Amino acid sequence: MIGISETHSGSAALSFSPFSRAGRGWRHLRPHIIVALPILLLGLAAVFGLQAWRQEQANGTIAALEGGRDVAVTADAPALVLAARVGFLAARGRWEEAEPLLSALDAIGESGVIARARYQIANARMRAAFGLLSRGELDKAGPQVTLARQDYRRALSAMPEFWDAKFNLDVASRLIRDYPELSRGEGDELRVEPKKIWTDIPGQPKGGP
Repeated sequence: MIGISETHSGSAALSFSPFSRAGRGWRHLRPHIIVALPILLLGLAAVFGLQAWRQEQANGTIAALEGGRDVAVTADAPALVLAARVGFLAARGRWEEAEPLLSALDAIGESGVIARARYQIANARMRAAFGLLSRGELDKAGPQVTLARQDYRRALSAMPEFWDAKFNLDVASRLIRDYPELSRGEGDELRVEPKKIWTDIPGQPKGGP
C-alpha cells in the first residue's frame, strides 16, 4: 500500500509540471501583451475609421454626381463611384471621357456594376442615334447604333440575365433592319447579312432590293 501510494504521488507531481511551465511562460509574456494590446486596438480602430471615412467620401461623390454636379473621379476610385461618373458622362454625351473609367471597371471585375455602366452608355448612344435619325442624319446615327449594340452585348456578357439590356439590344438590332444604311461600313461582330435585311422590310419582295 505504501509503495502504491508513493508511485501515485510521484505521477501526480509529474502531471502538474506542464502547467507550472505554462504559468511561468504566461508570467513572462504578460507584460509584453499588456503593452502590445492597446497598440493593436488603436491600429484596428484607425483601419476601421479610415474605411468609414472612405465610404463616406464615396457616398458623397455618388450623391453629387447623381445630383448633376461635375465631380472629377480617378480610375482608382471604388466601383460604384466609377459607375456614377460613367452615368453622369453618359447622360451628357461625353462618351470618350467615360472609356477609361469603363476600362477601370472591367479591371475591378464587379459584373453587376460593369453591366449597368455599359447599359447606361449604350442607352445614351441610342438616344443620340434617335435624335440624329429624326434629323435625317443617317451617316452620323449609324456609328452610334453600332457602338450601342456592342455595349449592350458587353453588359449582357457581364450579366446574362440583364433583361433590359436584352430588350434594348433587340431594339437596336431592329433599327439596323429598318435602316439598312446604318450598318454600311461599320464593324459589328453580329452584323446582319444584306439579303436578310431586305427580306425583313415590309413590302419588299424576297431575295433582294
